[in-house]
Amino acid sequence: MARKASRHSFDPLHKKYMSSAKTASKLKTDLDNPQYYFNRELSWLEFNRRVLSEGLDDRNVLLERLKFLAIFSNNLDEFFMVRVAGLKQQVEAGVSKLSFDGRNPAEQLQDIYERLKPLVQLQDQHFQHTLKPLLAQEGIHLVDYLDLNREQRNYFHDFYQEHIFPVLTPLAVDPSHPFPHISNLSLNLAVVIKEPENEEQERFARVKVPGNFPRFVTLPPELCYYPDQEKVIWVGVPIEQVIAHNLDTLFPQMNIQECYAFRVTRNASLSVEEDEADDLMIAIEEQLHKRRFSGSVVRLEIHHSMPEDVRQMLIKEMDLQDIDVYEVEGLIGLDSLFTFLGLPLKHLKDKPWSPTAPAWLDAGKGSRSSEDFESDFFELIRQGDRLLHHPYHSFSATVQAFITQAAKDPDVLAIKMTLYRTSGDSPIIQSLIEAAQNGKQVAVLVELKARFDEENNINWARTLEQKGVHVVYGLAGLKTHTKIVLVVRQEKKKKIRRYVHIGTGNYNPKTARLYTDLGLLSCREDLGADLTDLFNFLTGYSRQSSYRKLLVAPVTLRSRMVAMIEREIAHVKNGGSGRIVAKMNSLVDLEMIQTLYRASQAGVEIDLIVRGICCLRPGVEGLSENIRVISIIGRFLEHSRIYYFQNDGAEEMYIGSADWMTRNLSRRVEAVTPVEDPKLIGDLNEILGIMLSDNRLSWQLQQDGHYHQKEPHADGHSDSTHDILMQMALQDSLD
Repeated sequence: MARKASRHSFDPLHKKYMSSAKTASKLKTDLDNPQYYFNRELSWLEFNRRVLSEGLDDRNVLLERLKFLAIFSNNLDEFFMVRVAGLKQQVEAGVSKLSFDGRNPAEQLQDIYERLKPLVQLQDQHFQHTLKPLLAQEGIHLVDYLDLNREQRNYFHDFYQEHIFPVLTPLAVDPSHPFPHISNLSLNLAVVIKEPENEEQERFARVKVPGNFPRFVTLPPELCYYPDQEKVIWVGVPIEQVIAHNLDTLFPQMNIQECYAFRVTRNASLSVEEDEADDLMIAIEEQLHKRRFSGSVVRLEIHHSMPEDVRQMLIKEMDLQDIDVYEVEGLIGLDSLFTFLGLPLKHLKDKPWSPTAPAWLDAGKGSRSSEDFESDFFELIRQGDRLLHHPYHSFSATVQAFITQAAKDPDVLAIKMTLYRTSGDSPIIQSLIEAAQNGKQVAVLVELKARFDEENNINWARTLEQKGVHVVYGLAGLKTHTKIVLVVRQEKKKKIRRYVHIGTGNYNPKTARLYTDLGLLSCREDLGADLTDLFNFLTGYSRQSSYRKLLVAPVTLRSRMVAMIEREIAHVKNGGSGRIVAKMNSLVDLEMIQTLYRASQAGVEIDLIVRGICCLRPGVEGLSENIRVISIIGRFLEHSRIYYFQNDGAEEMYIGSADWMTRNLSRRVEAVTPVEDPKLIGDLNEILGIMLSDNRLSWQLQQDGHYHQKEPHADGHSDSTHDILMQMALQDSLD
């Protein structure tokens, strides 16, 4: 990272806050008191509120605002499939255990509904009454079927007859036809019909909107015109409306009374008894089938016009309650708004970002232009540790190229790697296959339990096995979430040297352009030895309990993190200063929060950059007045983890795959590495300083659990983390 923006580097001594910093608190507090903690589920809803706010913010260009509304919907789908589903299971099982903020499962469900209902309505209203008109001004018209002219209706009718009608299967509901299974996240039509000879008796049928069609059916260019507008780029109609206005083809000679759209969300969690499964892959495949067809319904989304009798029938048949129902005025399932990002309208999108190659790669450009480039990365890494920051640094030019080079290099003996999520067409997969075919020992740990990527992981795990790669599935009872690569190379004089990559993000070239992540490339002997021990722990019967440098969960990570926080407390008590800056995705673990509270009470200054869930309550007198929490929400998803400890001037910096969540610290295999090169520590300090100075993307957590977005400077100037880091990366590539 270039040093051009050193004005953003944070002050390790935290002089900015020293004038108002509280000394060690004299108040005694009961750290088990529920009032000192935020509820995990409600904190997540606050995170999704911040995502929604980006869709409401007119400083963002139009199609990006639609993107954030779509992300909000996608996030809610997963929230219901996993978190709400888990709470409902607890209620059904009679579980009354309280969360550490003092709520039982039933109370949490009620609070979720009360907090979420107005957010869903806000999203719905904002799209209907603000963003749709703005789209229309740009010549993009998402219209109702009834607003089409005759020629346009005729086109959609013909399209329906030729493409959609043959796929549809109406399912009647009556004594001889039980209520049909409604698949997860499917869009459906509830149709009320009457027979001509018996107008008093209503019948009900369900029509599933086929998921293999685009959500919006579009007109051809020659029919894309709109009253009073010269330039029309796109005209589309929701597919459910096209079906609804042609239902007479499905129910000939019947009187169609009403038709209402609805959508269902089901429990999508997996339950695999790993100790009892002879073949974990087969066991997970069986559970995937059950998840697709058997999970209980946890949410029903309906159009607000649906009458009470139809609503109650759906509630009864799906064994739901009123709080499980969410009404909208407009479109159901706004995740479909991603469609509009495919329109070729650059002025309505963020300026494209092309990741750059870090400056240190220049040293190898000459040889990398030829086919024989085997020594480049290895030579560059031997010159010193290298820090990568994606998506500012190109993933393909760094991590991907490093693995590709290792696969081709005749001196490489072995490649070992963990894969949690990746794209099925990833060049990394092809490089691993090529390495195996080149006679190298290639071992890959594939995490089959990566939520919602299980099927994808199973498919390419089988592909790797068929091509000669040694594939293992990790440890029973633990997810392998760590992001590590180990390359073993035989060099001059038969010397064996180990090269490593330790990262914060998945080896996925697609998400590497959207997520911010860090990685360390090194050939330090202690890190190489640690990764060797860690892979032996993952693939064999090793019970490694200590590591030279790495902090490994569930073995050493928790205890070391707690010890480093307590070390800051000791420095303050001994008359020195204490300072912690930690960046992560979520902060949930009770022990970590209580340790931070004790540090604040002792006078340690703490800044937390937590993108998502934060159960810690900042700013409470006598408890957490020395703790500040911000969240960065913007065009990139903040995914990197950085941990800084001042350590009385002998500062320590760590990056890795683990958040401060119980699952990361106790139920997953994670690896966090120290960054020891002074220049790289300076680079990380600079990144943290930029984020702490942000007044465009930054939201500050208040004592009441709400977040306030930071305001620009008095002159209107704003410092956006993502813009600054992109500018720095560009400058770095030019220097």
